[in-house]
Amino acid sequence: MEKLQPPKNCQCNLEHALQQTTDHGQKQLSYALQTPDLLWEDDSPHWQRKAMLDPTSTESAQDVFQMDLYFSQETPLESSPRSQEEHWMWQPVESSKVEDFYKTDLEREFFPNWTEVSKVEEVTPGESQQARRVSFKRETCEPKTDIVFLKVHKSASSTVMNILFRFGETHNLTFAFPIGGGNQLFYPHHFLASFVKGFSPRRPQRFNILCHHMRFLQSEVQKVVSSSAVYFSILRNPVQLMESSFMYYKGTSAFSRARSLEEFLSHPYHFYNPADPNSHYAKNLMTFDFGFNPDGEFSAKRVQLMLKAIEASFDLLLISEYFDESMVLLKEMLCWDLDSIVSFPLNIRDSSTKFPLSDTIVEKIKDWNRLDWEIYIHFNRTFWERIDRDIGRERMQQEVKALRKRRAELARTCLQGMGSVAPKDIKDSSLQPLQHGNAKILGYNLKQGLDKETERMCRRLVTPELQYSSALYKKQFAQKRLQSQQPAPSQRGNALRHRLEGTHN
Repeated sequence: MEKLQPPKNCQCNLEHALQQTTDHGQKQLSYALQTPDLLWEDDSPHWQRKAMLDPTSTESAQDVFQMDLYFSQETPLESSPRSQEEHWMWQPVESSKVEDFYKTDLEREFFPNWTEVSKVEEVTPGESQQARRVSFKRETCEPKTDIVFLKVHKSASSTVMNILFRFGETHNLTFAFPIGGGNQLFYPHHFLASFVKGFSPRRPQRFNILCHHMRFLQSEVQKVVSSSAVYFSILRNPVQLMESSFMYYKGTSAFSRARSLEEFLSHPYHFYNPADPNSHYAKNLMTFDFGFNPDGEFSAKRVQLMLKAIEASFDLLLISEYFDESMVLLKEMLCWDLDSIVSFPLNIRDSSTKFPLSDTIVEKIKDWNRLDWEIYIHFNRTFWERIDRDIGRERMQQEVKALRKRRAELARTCLQGMGSVAPKDIKDSSLQPLQHGNAKILGYNLKQGLDKETERMCRRLVTPELQYSSALYKKQFAQKRLQSQQPAPSQRGNALRHRLEGTHN
């Protein structure tokens, strides 16, 4: 592979590398993405961090959005808690509300004035890996079993991870687990293949699914998954993401001394020090998880380079505020059936720990997280463009309706009360989600008297991330001696395709 030679002693090596793509094509862009010191990190204290135990390294309960957002026409910024203890409960939605729900943020004139600077060299939808490798045509697709999911913090990613866990377990796929178990691949360091249990450079092993918390570095990711793997991630409105992070990561150095988010944002550098090991939780967290420098200087050129890099690496970017629509897109891309992508929201934060944000605070959050904001508004727009191009609004409504109907059926089958409950009311300790920071994470109670097969299905749907990951880890490595007797990955994929064929709508 021809290597790109960036200028020496240049902080903007990635910018230089990406600028070459016009003349030299995708090859140079890929190289830029595959080299840690090109990721705007030359002077970043994050790259100088020594290995240490992160205070959250064994804890990843996600604050997702309240489930009622799925059935509301409101945008997240317009929503507010309705009660001191708000739980998810299945509730139907009128068809007129569904139609209103599909008004995109673009149609609502969502973009702030200062994003006009990003019109220079706009990223063109369809030029990315998304268009090159993945087809939504049902007559040609096969079920995908090789998957990379970048698990962005505080963005409904635990619910997505549950979907991947269930699919992998059901179809006997392998996961790229962290060495020693746990739920993070030596985060916040850039991902290295050596972080994965069972990986050896002498005898490289390919795993089907990589989905635990990591800081993205594609060249290393490619060492542990198939070259045909599908890459996707999920984004969340940075306003809600930061409000959630402040509550969930209250013990970190940047947030611990601030009495409120408002106080932090009034004088952020009084509390925030980029050199602190856990500072990334407090600024441009999505930017950090994608592998870039969250403290990089903001400019239109830098934003466009970052967007191009993400577009080049990922087949699909989901939007947590439109979770059901995201699941439909994911189902289409992976060629899975409906039951494979249906879910209950996991690690929901109770509304008693949520507080309304003033317009002033909202604007301060956007300004403090400008890189995240640019990522979000760009991929929020391309998300809806992709729906219009590949599915259409009418079919999307039908698909979402079917998904919600199936979720309601499973809630009636599986759950006591058909909804989430406070931690103190969870009867089965094995279903107790991790409680962390100042957040109150809700869980579920299963109905009693379910038959064995139904109980197993329902339990998979509501098992918290840490417990599920631990169980799969033990199962995968307890069966290591039997792996030589299992079908090859290609044979498993063919068998899976035949099982799923006939179930697609």
